[in-house]
Amino acid sequence: MAPATLLLKGGTLIDGTGAPRRNGDLLIAAGRIAAMGAAETAGTVVDCTGLVISPGFIDSHSHSDLQVMENLPEKIRQGVTTEVVGNCGFSAYPARADRKALHEFANGIFRGDDGWGWTSAAEYLGEVERRTRFASVVSLVGHGSLRIAAAGPKLGALSEREQDTMEGCLEDALTGGAAGFSTGLMYAPGSSAPSEELERCCRVVARHGKTYATHIRGYSFHLEEAIEEQLDLTRKSGCRLQISHFQTVGRMNWDRQQHALERIERARAEGIDVEFDCYPYVAGSTVATQLLPQWTLDGGMEALLARLADTAQRESIASETIAGLPHRWEDVVISAVGSSRNEAVVGRNVQQIAEMRSNEPVEALMDLIAEEQGAVNIISFNQSEDNLRQSLCHPLSSVISDGFYVHGRPHPRLYGTFPRLLGTVCREKKWMPLEEAVHKVTMKPAERFHIDRRGVLKEGFAADIVVFDPETVDSPATFDNPQVYPEGIYAVLRNGEAVWKSEVWRGLSPER
Repeated sequence: MAPATLLLKGGTLIDGTGAPRRNGDLLIAAGRIAAMGAAETAGTVVDCTGLVISPGFIDSHSHSDLQVMENLPEKIRQGVTTEVVGNCGFSAYPARADRKALHEFANGIFRGDDGWGWTSAAEYLGEVERRTRFASVVSLVGHGSLRIAAAGPKLGALSEREQDTMEGCLEDALTGGAAGFSTGLMYAPGSSAPSEELERCCRVVARHGKTYATHIRGYSFHLEEAIEEQLDLTRKSGCRLQISHFQTVGRMNWDRQQHALERIERARAEGIDVEFDCYPYVAGSTVATQLLPQWTLDGGMEALLARLADTAQRESIASETIAGLPHRWEDVVISAVGSSRNEAVVGRNVQQIAEMRSNEPVEALMDLIAEEQGAVNIISFNQSEDNLRQSLCHPLSSVISDGFYVHGRPHPRLYGTFPRLLGTVCREKKWMPLEEAVHKVTMKPAERFHIDRRGVLKEGFAADIVVFDPETVDSPATFDNPQVYPEGIYAVLRNGEAVWKSEVWRGLSPER
C-alpha cells in the first residue's frame, strides 16, 4: 500500500525531457506527481541526497508478452515501469481455436507452452490489467500472428479473402487497444509477405494514428534496401515508422551503417515520421531457425524437419545458409535448447560444436535444430563498438532491451540493459550525458508510442519513478554469466507505490 503522500527529498531531478539536471524535491500524492522543486514536508519523507530521481524507464521493444503476467523481477529491478510488447511480428493474439501454428511460430521468443493465446487485443490487455503488478503494458499486434490467424503458416502472397481477414483482425486489434502494428520480416511467414500486403496494413495503422514498428528484411548485406522498403511503405501509407533494433550485422557489412543512417536522416528531413531503436550491446539474440532460409519453414515445424531429413533438400538448405550468413561461425553461440539431451552445447559457439561432433558447422547447426525440433536459441555477435556508439548516440534513437526469456542462458540485456546504459555507456565510456540517456528511455519512447502521462517528471503525470545512484549504477551481467541483477538501483515506484526497493535504500527507514 502506498503512503497517502511521499516526499522524495533533496535528490537530483532528471525529468526525462533531456533538460539539465537540477536539485529538488518531488512530492507524490494519490499515485501522481503532485509537486516538484522545493516541496513542503508532508506524509512520508525519504532523503534522496546524492541520488537521481528520474521517470520510470520504458522498454519500448520487449518480448515479455507472457512474462509480464508472471510478475518476474528482471525488468523492475532495472527500473522498467512500462513495457511495449508484441514486437517483431510476434503477439499473443489473435489466436484461432487451433493454436498449434501460433505456438510453433512464437514459442521460441515467448518461452511459452501450449496453453496461451487470446482471441483479441482487448482480451489480452484485459488479462494483463488483471494480473500485472510491476509494469504498465503497451501492446503492438504482430503481423506474423495476424497472418497465421488469417491463413495459417503458409508462405507467399495471400488470397484477397485472406488479406481482408487479416486487415479486419488488425482493425479490431487497433480498435481494441493495441498501440500499433509490428512486422518481423526475417521470420516466416512474415518474411514471405510482399510489400503490397504490408502497405495495406500500414494504411490501416495510419487511419488509426498509431505506430508501425518493423524488424526489417535484413540487417546485413541488404540493410539499405531493407530500410528503403520500409521508408517507401511509410511514404505511401502515411504511418509513423519505428525501425526496430537498428544495427549492421557482420564485420564485412559494418561500413554500410553510415549509408543506412543517411537514408533515415534524408527521409526525416522530407517529413517522414521515422525513428529507430537499439540496445547497448554488440550482440543480439534470436531463434536458430532464423539462420536458415525462411522458405524451409513453409508449412510449419513438421515441414522443416522433413526437409532437413531429405538429403537433396538438406544440401540446398546448407548451401543457402552458408551463402546468407554474415557472421563467422565463432560469432554464433547457442544460448538455449529445448531438451536436456543437448544441454552441453549451451554457451558454446557453432564452430566449437562442429569440432565436438567432427562435422561441418552448418551440418552441426542443422542437426541440432532437427534434434531439438526447432527449439534452439542463439546469441550472435553482430556489431562493431564504433557502430554501436553511433546508433546509441544518434538523435533519432531510443534505447531498448529487446530482451526475452529462454530455457537456458539468456542474453544479459534481459537483466542489465538500462543500468548498463546509465553506467557503462554514460559514466564509464562517456558516450552521452546522463540526461540524454534518460530521455532515450523515458519521454522519447512515450512519445513514439503515445504512452499518456508517463515518461516525464511533471505535475499530474503518473508517479512512475526510479531512484538510482549515478556513481554506482551499472549491470554486472555478462554473456557468460547473464543472470545477475544490476547495481545502484535504489527504488522503483509505479503509480506512487514502491514495487521494488533495494535493501540499502534509506527509504526503508524514512524520516518522519
